[in-house]
Amino acid sequence: MKLPELQNSEKYVGLYVVDFGEHTGVGFTAQEVTEILESEKYRDCRVYKIHRAYPNGGLELKGISHQTFHLEAGMFFYSRELETARNDFQKLISLANHSKPPCRAKLHLAEYNEKKFAAALIYPAEYDDEVSSWLLDEDYKTTGAAEGGTGAVQRYYDAKVKVLERKQIYGKEQSESRSGEALLANLKKTVQR
Repeated sequence: MKLPELQNSEKYVGLYVVDFGEHTGVGFTAQEVTEILESEKYRDCRVYKIHRAYPNGGLELKGISHQTFHLEAGMFFYSRELETARNDFQKLISLANHSKPPCRAKLHLAEYNEKKFAAALIYPAEYDDEVSSWLLDEDYKTTGAAEGGTGAVQRYYDAKVKVLERKQIYGKEQSESRSGEALLANLKKTVQR
């Protein structure tokens, strides 16, 4: 795979490289990659996330499974008391108001039973690393057990919890995604942005 030389390569961190086989495109958004992978013609292309960029224009890439673009991941902060879970839920809302998360997400205050509650943060799986870093960078802490990942989301949905409160949070402004004809017309470009 041959990548083009990039100016200001750091602005590409968090975007994607798509290897179409006969050519490669750099700078796709997650939404654009999802649409590309849903097409019959490009369903077998390879996708890499730009993890780091270097001053010389070099990129550190991480291969991404196609299924990642169709999954949700989450972080679940558990408590035995409703008040503690409500505090965790409110802290997540305050954090999102203070420091925008890397992507849109939904927050739930959920009741499993009278002795198990959770503050749930659910988001597109392709942002799992970024959301974890955001929580760590902002020093988010709870007193109870926590778990995360795509499997945790499935277990949460399977448990058919009672959602006591919900909140949609919005992420940082990211590159505007193209779709349909606008996206397809530019697939041959080696640098998308």
